[in-house]
Amino acid sequence: MGKTVLVTGAATGFGRGAALGLAERGHRVIAGCQIWPQVWELRQAAQSGGLALDVIKLDVLNEIDRGNVFGREIDVLFNNAGIMESGPMAEIPMSVFRSVFETNVFAALALAQGFARAMVRRGAGRIVWTSSVAGLVKVPFDGAYAASKHAVEAICSAMREELEPYGVEVLTVNPGAYRTGFNDTGMESMDQWWGQGERVIDHWPVRKLTRQHDPAEMIAAIIEVIEAEHPRYRTVRPGTAEEMARKEQEAEWDLQI
Repeated sequence: MGKTVLVTGAATGFGRGAALGLAERGHRVIAGCQIWPQVWELRQAAQSGGLALDVIKLDVLNEIDRGNVFGREIDVLFNNAGIMESGPMAEIPMSVFRSVFETNVFAALALAQGFARAMVRRGAGRIVWTSSVAGLVKVPFDGAYAASKHAVEAICSAMREELEPYGVEVLTVNPGAYRTGFNDTGMESMDQWWGQGERVIDHWPVRKLTRQHDPAEMIAAIIEVIEAEHPRYRTVRPGTAEEMARKEQEAEWDLQI
């Protein structure tokens, strides 16, 4: 039986792939895009593929957009919209740091809270958050994004236990480096401000990710998490990233400065 799924950040990357893939598999998908040109473009793409896709404007930072979507009854919220801003933690402007948390943490939590209320009343529902491998490990020069995803991990862990007695499931999907363009533009973002004034750190060892994976692997995993009767709480892809995260977390217990 098909589910009604709201996908945020559906214009690009994992959100777009999941929205189109779920629609192809017979689910009723509400695909939220940040701006109107993205809405139009995704509607055209769905129509060209013969897919029924309900594409709406949903800027997760916009209270009006969020309020409009809360009236819809859904089975699954795929809380996917996010941004990346890179740069050393000793220098990143606080306005940039806050913007990452506004989108990745506060807006996402506001959506989760709004739908959690209806799901609790109904006694069923699933909230799937796009976290990241960066939420499980340290990521020098990408600390703002990693910090936001560590916050997502803490929120999801608490929310899972809080909502489980009411029949509402909370899960995370944790992508590593995939070729969606997200990582590339995220790493480029610091060029907007780095070097304006005296630098604290005068070099950045990694400016481009040379090894990124086919996003089809992650999109398939996301669809599986949304459809599965009993999915894992945390789904990390690729498998090598999960192994790396486990080793790094273990090593930090014995770290000495």
